[in-house]
Amino acid sequence: MIKAREVIGSGTSILFVTLDSLRYDVARDTLASGRTPHLESLLPTGGWERRHTPGTFTLPAHMAFFSGFLPKLPQPQQPPRLWECRPPAFKTPHPQTFVFEAPSLLQGLAQYGYRSVCIGGVTYFSRETPLGSVLPDMFDEDHWRPEFCSPEPDSTRHQVDQALEVVAEFRGRQPLFLFVNVSATHVPHGHYIGRSVDSRTSQEGALQYADEHLGRLVTQLTEDEKWLIILCADHGDAYGEDGFHGRGVAHPTVVNVPFSAFLRG
Repeated sequence: MIKAREVIGSGTSILFVTLDSLRYDVARDTLASGRTPHLESLLPTGGWERRHTPGTFTLPAHMAFFSGFLPKLPQPQQPPRLWECRPPAFKTPHPQTFVFEAPSLLQGLAQYGYRSVCIGGVTYFSRETPLGSVLPDMFDEDHWRPEFCSPEPDSTRHQVDQALEVVAEFRGRQPLFLFVNVSATHVPHGHYIGRSVDSRTSQEGALQYADEHLGRLVTQLTEDEKWLIILCADHGDAYGEDGFHGRGVAHPTVVNVPFSAFLRG
Protein backbone atom coordinates (compact mmCIF):
# COMPACT_ATOMS: atom_id res chain seq x y z
CA MET A 1 0.00 0.00 0.00
CA ILE A 2 1.42 3.36 -1.02
CA LYS A 3 1.51 5.97 1.74
CA ALA A 4 0.97 8.81 -0.69
CA ARG A 5 0.81 11.52 1.97
CA GLU A 6 4.36 10.67 3.04
CA VAL A 7 5.67 9.97 -0.45
CA ILE A 8 4.34 13.12 -2.10
CA GLY A 9 4.82 15.28 0.97
CA SER A 10 8.51 14.36 1.00
CA GLY A 11 8.94 15.54 -2.60
CA THR A 12 9.14 12.24 -4.45
CA SER A 13 8.77 12.85 -8.19
CA ILE A 14 5.69 11.39 -9.89
CA LEU A 15 5.29 9.83 -13.34
CA PHE A 16 1.66 9.56 -14.43
CA VAL A 17 1.14 7.79 -17.76
CA THR A 18 -2.23 7.38 -19.43
CA LEU A 19 -2.35 4.84 -22.24
CA ASP A 20 -5.09 6.48 -24.21
CA SER A 21 -8.09 4.26 -25.06
CA LEU A 22 -6.36 1.07 -23.85
CA ARG A 23 -8.87 -1.65 -23.03
CA TYR A 24 -8.34 -3.71 -19.91
CA ASP A 25 -8.67 -7.01 -21.78
CA VAL A 26 -6.01 -5.92 -24.29
CA ALA A 27 -3.57 -4.94 -21.52
CA ARG A 28 -4.28 -8.14 -19.58
CA ASP A 29 -3.94 -10.51 -22.52
CA THR A 30 -0.81 -8.96 -24.02
CA LEU A 31 0.82 -9.14 -20.59
CA ALA A 32 -0.26 -12.75 -20.00
CA SER A 33 1.09 -13.85 -23.39
CA GLY A 34 4.49 -12.24 -22.79
CA ARG A 35 4.11 -9.61 -25.51
CA THR A 36 4.81 -6.65 -23.19
CA PRO A 37 8.01 -7.82 -21.45
CA HIS A 38 9.12 -4.38 -20.30
CA LEU A 39 5.80 -3.67 -18.59
CA GLU A 40 5.88 -7.17 -17.12
CA SER A 41 9.22 -6.38 -15.49
CA LEU A 42 7.81 -3.17 -13.99
CA LEU A 43 4.30 -4.03 -12.83
CA PRO A 44 3.78 -5.41 -9.31
CA THR A 45 2.90 -9.07 -8.77
CA GLY A 46 -0.52 -9.74 -10.28
CA GLY A 47 -0.02 -7.41 -13.23
CA TRP A 48 -2.71 -4.96 -14.24
CA GLU A 49 -5.66 -4.22 -11.96
CA ARG A 50 -9.07 -4.01 -13.61
CA ARG A 51 -10.66 -0.70 -12.68
CA HIS A 52 -13.57 1.49 -13.73
CA THR A 53 -12.80 4.84 -15.32
CA PRO A 54 -14.54 8.01 -14.08
CA GLY A 55 -14.92 9.22 -17.69
CA THR A 56 -15.70 7.51 -20.98
CA PHE A 57 -13.56 9.72 -23.23
CA THR A 58 -10.33 11.69 -22.88
CA LEU A 59 -11.48 15.08 -21.63
CA PRO A 60 -13.74 14.08 -18.69
CA ALA A 61 -11.46 11.22 -17.65
CA HIS A 62 -8.42 13.47 -17.34
CA MET A 63 -10.36 16.26 -15.67
CA ALA A 64 -11.40 13.68 -13.07
CA PHE A 65 -7.84 12.36 -12.68
CA PHE A 66 -6.40 15.84 -12.14
CA SER A 67 -9.21 16.62 -9.67
CA GLY A 68 -8.35 13.63 -7.49
CA PHE A 69 -10.51 10.84 -8.94
CA LEU A 70 -8.47 7.95 -10.33
CA PRO A 71 -10.10 4.76 -11.68
CA LYS A 72 -11.80 2.67 -8.99
CA LEU A 73 -11.83 -1.05 -8.35
CA PRO A 74 -15.12 -2.71 -9.42
CA GLN A 75 -16.04 -3.62 -5.84
CA PRO A 76 -17.78 -2.00 -2.85
CA GLN A 77 -14.63 -1.62 -0.73
CA GLN A 78 -11.98 0.68 -2.14
CA PRO A 79 -8.31 1.10 -1.15
CA PRO A 80 -7.20 4.53 0.08
CA ARG A 81 -7.12 7.14 -2.64
CA LEU A 82 -3.66 8.27 -3.71
CA TRP A 83 -4.68 11.93 -3.79
CA GLU A 84 -7.75 13.98 -2.96
CA CYS A 85 -8.81 17.60 -2.80
CA ARG A 86 -9.54 18.61 0.79
CA PRO A 87 -13.09 17.39 1.43
CA PRO A 88 -15.82 19.23 3.37
CA ALA A 89 -15.75 19.08 7.15
CA PHE A 90 -18.08 16.08 7.48
CA LYS A 91 -15.73 13.84 5.45
CA THR A 92 -12.41 12.50 6.72
CA PRO A 93 -9.79 11.46 4.17
CA HIS A 94 -7.69 8.36 4.77
CA PRO A 95 -4.47 9.17 6.69
CA GLN A 96 -2.39 7.71 3.83
CA THR A 97 -4.03 9.89 1.14
CA PHE A 98 -2.23 13.00 -0.09
CA VAL A 99 -4.70 15.84 0.46
CA PHE A 100 -4.22 19.00 -1.57
CA GLU A 101 -5.63 22.41 -0.78
CA ALA A 102 -6.40 23.58 -4.33
CA PRO A 103 -8.96 23.11 -7.12
CA SER A 104 -6.66 20.68 -8.95
CA LEU A 105 -3.90 18.22 -8.12
CA LEU A 106 -1.45 20.23 -10.21
CA GLN A 107 -2.07 23.43 -8.27
CA GLY A 108 -1.88 21.46 -5.05
CA LEU A 109 1.46 19.92 -5.96
CA ALA A 110 2.84 23.36 -6.81
CA GLN A 111 2.37 24.27 -3.15
CA TYR A 112 4.84 21.48 -2.34
CA GLY A 113 7.42 22.68 -4.83
CA TYR A 114 6.54 20.41 -7.74
CA ARG A 115 6.82 21.43 -11.38
CA SER A 116 4.08 19.91 -13.53
CA VAL A 117 4.96 18.94 -17.10
CA CYS A 118 2.61 17.55 -19.76
CA ILE A 119 3.87 15.49 -22.70
CA GLY A 120 0.71 15.47 -24.80
CA GLY A 121 -0.44 12.77 -27.15
CA VAL A 122 -3.96 12.92 -28.55
CA THR A 123 -5.37 16.21 -29.81
CA TYR A 124 -7.02 17.11 -26.49
CA PHE A 125 -3.45 18.13 -25.57
CA SER A 126 -2.52 19.79 -28.87
CA ARG A 127 -3.81 23.37 -28.41
CA GLU A 128 -5.18 23.10 -31.97
CA THR A 129 -8.71 23.87 -30.74
CA PRO A 130 -10.19 25.71 -27.72
CA LEU A 131 -10.87 22.37 -26.01
CA GLY A 132 -7.35 21.26 -26.90
CA SER A 133 -6.00 23.91 -24.51
CA VAL A 134 -8.08 23.05 -21.43
CA LEU A 135 -5.84 20.23 -20.16
CA PRO A 136 -2.45 21.72 -21.15
CA ASP A 137 -3.39 24.98 -19.42
CA MET A 138 -3.43 23.13 -16.10
CA PHE A 139 0.34 22.48 -16.25
CA ASP A 140 3.39 24.65 -15.67
CA GLU A 141 4.83 23.38 -18.95
CA ASP A 142 3.38 21.43 -21.85
CA HIS A 143 4.76 19.86 -25.01
CA TRP A 144 2.95 18.61 -28.10
CA ARG A 145 4.03 18.06 -31.69
CA PRO A 146 2.29 16.20 -34.54
CA GLU A 147 4.75 13.32 -34.17
CA PHE A 148 3.42 12.74 -30.64
CA CYS A 149 -0.03 11.88 -32.04
CA SER A 150 -1.43 8.46 -32.97
CA PRO A 151 -1.16 8.68 -36.78
CA GLU A 152 2.64 8.73 -36.30
CA PRO A 153 3.80 5.07 -36.05
CA ASP A 154 6.74 5.98 -33.77
CA SER A 155 4.85 8.41 -31.53
CA THR A 156 5.83 6.88 -28.18
CA ARG A 157 9.54 7.07 -28.96
CA HIS A 158 9.19 10.79 -29.71
CA GLN A 159 7.18 11.36 -26.53
CA VAL A 160 9.64 9.49 -24.32
CA ASP A 161 12.59 11.34 -25.84
CA GLN A 162 10.86 14.63 -24.97
CA ALA A 163 10.04 13.45 -21.44
CA LEU A 164 13.66 12.46 -20.79
CA GLU A 165 14.87 15.84 -22.03
CA VAL A 166 12.62 17.55 -19.48
CA VAL A 167 13.81 15.29 -16.68
CA ALA A 168 17.45 15.94 -17.54
CA GLU A 169 16.80 19.67 -17.21
CA PHE A 170 15.11 19.51 -13.81
CA ARG A 171 16.65 16.44 -12.15
CA GLY A 172 17.97 17.44 -8.74
CA ARG A 173 16.48 20.93 -8.94
CA GLN A 174 12.87 20.28 -7.94
CA PRO A 175 10.39 17.39 -7.85
CA LEU A 176 8.41 16.74 -11.01
CA PHE A 177 4.88 15.70 -11.80
CA LEU A 178 5.60 14.28 -15.24
CA PHE A 179 2.48 13.39 -17.21
CA VAL A 180 2.60 11.47 -20.50
CA ASN A 181 -0.51 10.76 -22.58
CA VAL A 182 0.52 7.82 -24.77
CA SER A 183 -1.34 8.17 -28.06
CA ALA A 184 -0.19 4.96 -29.77
CA THR A 185 -3.05 2.93 -28.28
CA HIS A 186 -5.61 5.49 -29.48
CA VAL A 187 -7.07 5.06 -32.97
CA PRO A 188 -5.77 4.94 -35.63
CA HIS A 189 -3.60 1.95 -34.78
CA GLY A 190 -4.36 -0.43 -37.66
CA HIS A 191 -0.95 0.45 -39.13
CA TYR A 192 0.77 -1.62 -36.42
CA ILE A 193 -0.55 -4.80 -38.06
CA GLY A 194 -0.67 -3.52 -41.64
CA ARG A 195 -4.41 -2.88 -41.80
CA SER A 196 -6.55 0.18 -42.40
CA VAL A 197 -9.25 -0.81 -39.89
CA ASP A 198 -8.70 -0.49 -36.14
CA SER A 199 -9.47 -3.48 -33.92
CA ARG A 200 -8.60 -5.10 -30.65
CA THR A 201 -5.78 -6.89 -32.49
CA SER A 202 -4.27 -3.66 -33.78
CA GLN A 203 -4.50 -2.10 -30.31
CA GLU A 204 -2.53 -5.09 -29.04
CA GLY A 205 0.07 -4.28 -31.70
CA ALA A 206 0.17 -0.65 -30.57
CA LEU A 207 0.73 -1.68 -26.96
CA GLN A 208 3.48 -4.08 -27.97
CA TYR A 209 5.16 -1.20 -29.81
CA ALA A 210 4.83 1.22 -26.86
CA ASP A 211 6.12 -1.35 -24.35
CA GLU A 212 9.81 -0.87 -25.15
CA HIS A 213 9.67 2.91 -24.85
CA LEU A 214 7.65 2.87 -21.62
CA GLY A 215 10.23 0.49 -20.17
CA ARG A 216 13.00 2.85 -21.28
CA LEU A 217 11.26 5.81 -19.67
CA VAL A 218 10.69 4.20 -16.27
CA THR A 219 14.11 2.56 -16.18
CA GLN A 220 15.98 5.79 -16.88
CA LEU A 221 13.89 7.84 -14.47
CA THR A 222 14.47 5.44 -11.60
CA GLU A 223 18.16 4.63 -12.11
CA ASP A 224 19.25 6.85 -9.21
CA GLU A 225 16.04 8.31 -7.81
CA LYS A 226 12.78 7.00 -6.37
CA TRP A 227 9.60 7.80 -8.31
CA LEU A 228 5.92 7.19 -7.74
CA ILE A 229 4.65 5.58 -10.96
CA ILE A 230 0.99 5.51 -12.02
CA LEU A 231 0.08 3.73 -15.26
CA CYS A 232 -3.51 3.48 -16.46
CA ALA A 233 -5.89 4.03 -19.34
CA ASP A 234 -8.32 6.93 -19.42
CA HIS A 235 -11.00 4.80 -21.10
CA GLY A 236 -11.33 1.88 -23.49
CA ASP A 237 -12.73 1.53 -27.00
CA ALA A 238 -15.49 -0.65 -28.46
CA TYR A 239 -14.83 -2.42 -31.76
CA GLY A 240 -18.33 -3.60 -32.58
CA GLU A 241 -19.21 -5.41 -29.36
CA ASP A 242 -23.02 -5.31 -28.96
CA GLY A 243 -23.03 -2.96 -31.95
CA PHE A 244 -20.97 -0.25 -30.21
CA HIS A 245 -17.98 1.49 -31.74
CA GLY A 246 -15.62 3.99 -30.17
CA ARG A 247 -15.91 5.65 -26.78
CA GLY A 248 -18.17 8.02 -24.87
CA VAL A 249 -20.59 5.22 -23.93
CA ALA A 250 -20.85 3.20 -20.72
CA HIS A 251 -20.08 -0.14 -22.36
CA PRO A 252 -17.79 -2.58 -20.49
CA THR A 253 -15.15 -2.32 -23.21
CA VAL A 254 -15.02 1.43 -22.54
CA VAL A 255 -15.49 1.47 -18.76
CA ASN A 256 -12.97 -1.26 -17.83
CA VAL A 257 -9.39 0.04 -17.84
CA PRO A 258 -5.99 -1.25 -16.71
CA PHE A 259 -4.39 0.43 -13.68
CA SER A 260 -1.20 0.13 -11.66
CA ALA A 261 0.56 2.31 -9.08
CA PHE A 262 3.91 1.53 -7.48
CA LEU A 263 7.14 2.99 -6.14
CA ARG A 264 10.38 2.30 -7.96
CA GLY A 265 13.95 3.40 -7.53
